[in-house]
Amino acid sequence: MKKLILAFFFCIGLNAFAQSGAQVKDLFQKIKEQAKIDKNDRAVYEVLDEFYNKNLQAENDEMTPETIQRIEKMASDPNTKNLHILMLFLMYQQHISRTSMAGKAPDTEFQIETMNILENETREVYGKVPAIIYIYKAESLDGAGKKSEVKTVLDQGLKEYPDSVPLKVYTYLNTKDEVLKNDLVKNHPNHWMVQQFGIK
Repeated sequence: MKKLILAFFFCIGLNAFAQSGAQVKDLFQKIKEQAKIDKNDRAVYEVLDEFYNKNLQAENDEMTPETIQRIEKMASDPNTKNLHILMLFLMYQQHISRTSMAGKAPDTEFQIETMNILENETREVYGKVPAIIYIYKAESLDGAGKKSEVKTVLDQGLKEYPDSVPLKVYTYLNTKDEVLKNDLVKNHPNHWMVQQFGIK
């Protein structure tokens, strides 16, 4: 299923693909100018949350073709409220997918800038930052070697999402906190990230 997700984001065909942090700011502003912003419409927030729950929080990948089709349908409908948030998220996913498929390291400047924009925009529109944004932001900062900033993001993320297994895993990997390790081993031994990072 992870290959299906990679293929989806690789093929989604976003017309605009920003290559750098500076470009993503400009592109986002253009997308936002065209967007219908509605603080009461939570459809995009819910799809980000669903993506997080099925792809990151679940023990195993639970993304379904139906979920992917729903995301694709929302992204292709110009009447989708808060489409600018979804489009930026998909641009990020596309960047990660393309670099992964090419065997290249992602551009951390692009990643960090994208996550900063998404964090600010989701907070402004929804009053809350989705868990997936904290996770991706921590990954981006970690890739850039910004360990103290990673800790800040993970701490904030865990305050808002104390049951987030990915946030717990990354926090453990950065702190080696035995209490956190014991929680992961006892309560989430089969989670794909616990397995992937060999937390025992």
